[in-house]
Amino acid sequence: MSAEQGPPRPDIPGREAEEMSGFDSAQPSPDPDRNLTPSGAGEGPAAAAQGPPNQNAAGQVEQDLDALLADTQKERDEYLDLARRTKADFENYRKRMSAEVQGANARGKAEMAVGMIGVIDNLERALAAAGIDAGADQAPEEPLAQGILLTHRELCAVLERGGIEGFDPKGEKFDPTWQEALSKLAVEGTGPGIVVETMQKGYRFGDQLIRPARVVVSE
Repeated sequence: MSAEQGPPRPDIPGREAEEMSGFDSAQPSPDPDRNLTPSGAGEGPAAAAQGPPNQNAAGQVEQDLDALLADTQKERDEYLDLARRTKADFENYRKRMSAEVQGANARGKAEMAVGMIGVIDNLERALAAAGIDAGADQAPEEPLAQGILLTHRELCAVLERGGIEGFDPKGEKFDPTWQEALSKLAVEGTGPGIVVETMQKGYRFGDQLIRPARVVVSE
């Protein structure tokens, strides 16, 4: 072996040597000026304060629901108040109409009674002229008198069924609410202000006076 030859070189195939040489040359050289700051580090504290996007969206939805609930409750209260006022107005209207109907019914009965009372007065005068007591239980023998008495009783029964009653205050203390004094008379043994005679019976419908009793009062 000649002395000019160098040390023995490993036997490396030519293609593999070229690939290794190309790999070494393709590696980028490290850049000392490259920004190695972690991602998101430059956004600052404002970005961190905003929180995650999902949390912000959930908070906004909750606020919207609270506002919608408040509006709904307000509308509910308004409708309830309107319903209460409407109910109260209807109750007042119903009571007023009921009172008006009752008043009209009472006026109608009173008007009917006034006409019938005049007929009853005439029948009582006819019976008195014949010497017959209209309140007597015994019927007269004469057919005409019997007919007059039966008619009188039937008319009085019709008034009673309608709630209209006649009253005779003889012997009672004079009451100007229900009675009309035609004259005064001194009666021995009777104190003043006592009805000593009833000239004409009175009629009333409950608390409503249809006709006052016309009386003579002691003095």
